[in-house]
Amino acid sequence: MRSNDARTLLQAALPTAGAGVLAAVISGVVAGGKGAVGAVVATVIVILFMGIGLVVLERTAKSLPHLFQAMGLMLYAAQILLMFIFVAAFKNTTLFNPKAFAITLVATTLVWIAAQTRAHMKAKLLYVEPESSRSDKPENKGSSS
Repeated sequence: MRSNDARTLLQAALPTAGAGVLAAVISGVVAGGKGAVGAVVATVIVILFMGIGLVVLERTAKSLPHLFQAMGLMLYAAQILLMFIFVAAFKNTTLFNPKAFAITLVATTLVWIAAQTRAHMKAKLLYVEPESSRSDKPENKGSSS
C-alpha cells in the first residue's frame, strides 16, 4: 500500500472511530449497555467494510485504472447493500439495541464518506506522471545514411 493510500485510510478511519465512540457514549446513556454494544458493533462493521473497500479500490486504481470509476460506484453500492442486510439481519436481536446499532451504522458510514472525501481533496496527487530526465526509449537521431 502506498503512503498516500495508507494516509487516506487513516484519515477516514480515525474520525469514524471517534464518531463511533461518541455514538457508544450517547447510546449507552440513552439505551443502556446494550445500546453501547450496538454502537460499538456498528462502528467496527463500518470501519471493516469501508476499509476493505478502500484497499480494493486503491488496488484496482493501480492495476486497472480504466475500471476505477465503475469499480468505485459498484463498490459503494455493494457496501450500502451490505449495510442494509446487516440492519435487516439484526433488527430483532437481543444481543444489543438494534435501534442504536442502525443509527450508529448510518452515522459512521456518513462520517467515513465525508472523511474520505476530505482526505482525497487534501491529497497532493499528480494527475499526470512526470517524464523522467532520461527516457527508456532510444532517441531517433536522424537518418542513418
